[in-house]
Amino acid sequence: GFALLPLAVPPAAAPGGCPSACYCVATPELVQCRYERLEEPPKELPLTVHNLSIAGSNLSVLPRAAFAARPLPDLRLLRLRHDNIHTIEDMALQGLPALRTLDLSHNPLLSVAAGAFAGAPLLRTLQLNQALLAAPLEDQLALALRNLSLRRLELAGNALRALPASLLPPGLEELDLHNNSLQRLVATELRSLDAPGLRGLRLTLGANPLSCDCALRPFLAWLRSGAVARVPDARSLRCAAPPALRGAVLLRLRPEGLVCVDAEGGEPGRLETASYVFFGIVLALIGIVFLMVLYLNRRGIKRWLHNLREACRDQMEGYHYRYEQDADPHCASAVGTP
Repeated sequence: GFALLPLAVPPAAAPGGCPSACYCVATPELVQCRYERLEEPPKELPLTVHNLSIAGSNLSVLPRAAFAARPLPDLRLLRLRHDNIHTIEDMALQGLPALRTLDLSHNPLLSVAAGAFAGAPLLRTLQLNQALLAAPLEDQLALALRNLSLRRLELAGNALRALPASLLPPGLEELDLHNNSLQRLVATELRSLDAPGLRGLRLTLGANPLSCDCALRPFLAWLRSGAVARVPDARSLRCAAPPALRGAVLLRLRPEGLVCVDAEGGEPGRLETASYVFFGIVLALIGIVFLMVLYLNRRGIKRWLHNLREACRDQMEGYHYRYEQDADPHCASAVGTP
C-alpha cells in the first residue's frame, strides 16, 4: 500500500496562491507560516483556507480587522502561537465569520479589548495557555468573553492560584487548568461550578501543587460526592504538601484525614504533642543513665557514704563533748579561776 504524505506546494502551484512567506500543506486549505518573523498577518491568503497557523513571528498587535484584507469566509482554525502578541484591539477578528478555534498560546498578552473577539460569533474554543503570565488580565478577558458561546477554554501554565470564575461563560463544557499554581478549590469556587450554566463543565487539574490540608476538604468531599466524572484526571491528582502526604493519591485520602497545618507547614497540635513526647523520652534516658552510673559505682558510693557518716559522727561527738564541758558549772568555774 501507499501512504499519502503532506506535500508542500510552492506558491505558484497552489490553487488560489499561497502567501510568499508561508507554505500550503497538500492544499491551500491549510496554510502554515512558521518563524518568518512576520510583523502583520499575510494579506494574500487563499480564499478557501480552513486552517491558518502563524508561529514564531512578531505580530505584537492585532488591530481591528487584522485578517480582513481579503475575505476568509471558510477559516475555522486560527493558530497564533509564539508570535509576541501583547495587544488585541476591538474587532480584531472581524471578517472571520466561520472561526471556531483560536489559539493564542505562548504570547505575552498585556491588553485585550472588550470587543476583541466580537468579530467571531461562532468561536467555540479559545486557547490561552501560557498567555496570561505578563499581566493580570482576568477583568479584561471577562469583558471580552461575556458575549461568546465558548465550549472549551484552555488556561494551562498561567500560574493561576484560584479558579478564574469570572472567565467561565454559561455553557462552557471544558476548562483546562493543568500546570497552574492551584493549591485547592475553596467552597465558593465549588459553588460557582454548580451554577445552572456550568453543571456540565469538566475540569482538567493535573500538575497543580495541591496542598492536602484541612482547606482541601471541601474539594475532596465534592469529588467524592459524585463529581469525579467532571474531573477527567481526578484519579491522577496527587498531593504536593504537606511533606507527610507528598505524592499521595488524592482520592485515596478521606476528608476527615486532612489536618490543618500552620504557615510553616507543620501540624500545630501534633507537633506540640511530639515535642512533649520527645522531651519525656530524653528525660527518661537521662534517668536511666543516672541509675546505671549509680549501680556501677555502688561499692564506691557505699564506701563514700560510710566515710561521710563516720566523719559526721566524729564531728558530732566533738560538738557534744564541748557542749558537756560548757554546760558543767564546776568545770566552767575552774577554768575561769586564776
